[in-house]
Amino acid sequence: MEKEEKKSKCECGCDCGDKCNCACCSPKKWHHGNGGNMSGGSIYCLGMIGVAIYYIQQVSGFWPVIVAILKAIVWPAFLLYKVFGMLHM
Repeated sequence: MEKEEKKSKCECGCDCGDKCNCACCSPKKWHHGNGGNMSGGSIYCLGMIGVAIYYIQQVSGFWPVIVAILKAIVWPAFLLYKVFGMLHM
């Protein structure tokens, strides 16, 4: 008996071997790294810290500080509300 050549299976389960043209093996899926995606999070974080400092300076007491921190987390919603209000949208 001859040895049967075993083909490796890709993620979709096809027996195409090393030269797979399936969508699951396309180069787009194999892209590693975040590229430029990290900058948005850092800008949001800096903005959140700045807004938290601003809101906390405006209040005194425990619960108002908690509300100020919660406002700092959702500050983009307040910003867009004001911008769209100014643009009459």
